[in-house]
Amino acid sequence: MRIQERKRVDVLCVGIGCWDLVFGVDHHFGPDEKGFASSCVRCGGGVASNAAVAVARLGYRAAYAGYLGCDQYGEEHLQELIHEGVYTDWVSRGEWPTSLAVLLVKPDGSRTVVNYRSNYRYLQEGSIDFRTCEPKVILFDGHEPDVSSPLAHYAREHGIPTILDAGSLHAGTETLMNKVDYLIVSEKFAHHFISETDEKKAIEKLYQDHAAVVITLGERGLIWKRNGTKGHLPAFQVHCVDSTGAGDAFHGAFAAGLVGGMGWENLLRYASAVGALCCTRLGGRPGIPTHEAVEQFLSQA
Repeated sequence: MRIQERKRVDVLCVGIGCWDLVFGVDHHFGPDEKGFASSCVRCGGGVASNAAVAVARLGYRAAYAGYLGCDQYGEEHLQELIHEGVYTDWVSRGEWPTSLAVLLVKPDGSRTVVNYRSNYRYLQEGSIDFRTCEPKVILFDGHEPDVSSPLAHYAREHGIPTILDAGSLHAGTETLMNKVDYLIVSEKFAHHFISETDEKKAIEKLYQDHAAVVITLGERGLIWKRNGTKGHLPAFQVHCVDSTGAGDAFHGAFAAGLVGGMGWENLLRYASAVGALCCTRLGGRPGIPTHEAVEQFLSQA
């Protein structure tokens, strides 16, 4: 079979895509309580797909590889990605439904999230043809380990930098965490990894197998260790409407900044600004900023 001409992209984002239903509520409901939402946002979501949108809005060529069902939600999400300028050549479609996420967000930005994946099976190795893709950076979220592991191996052989967005400790992130160049983990992941709430101890343990580790700490900023040097970056102060997607936007911006050749601390600051701005609107995807908005924000910070 003839392989199609390779499509050059800046960042290939591999992992989960879903459809988000985000409701603004005045409080989180108790047992048997009925209530009403004051607002509703319907949009595409998911770690890797949100990161791809972030890359595109920041002015880089982004591609998303993952699964979207042949249902209404999958079709709407696919069209949304195309509208954003994200390459969708490596999206797999199938008969099982698109994953859903329902989010209840209070005025202070705190939220309750319910995820649903009906009869979902991981994409099998070989189910996505990556031979037509030529990325400069690859970002994984760990939710498609069977296609991600061989791709991470290929990337290392060909000198393509890789990033893992490890939001939680599960089989997928465990499989990939020692196969990437940049390990970026959440506070939750760090705590579970060492079975205690000590981020400084966690970063030392994680650094034993990685040249660059970042632990994101939400409103407390982040800590990092790279090439024997470590540091802390405080979070930008913004009015948080909804923190949904902030981590996804951070990771997408981090990947884009790598492509752009940013210095390490500028890269972390840039990604942190993108994550902070994402919190200023209801719904993860609507809040992802453009490069111009980030530059303006940083100039005033």
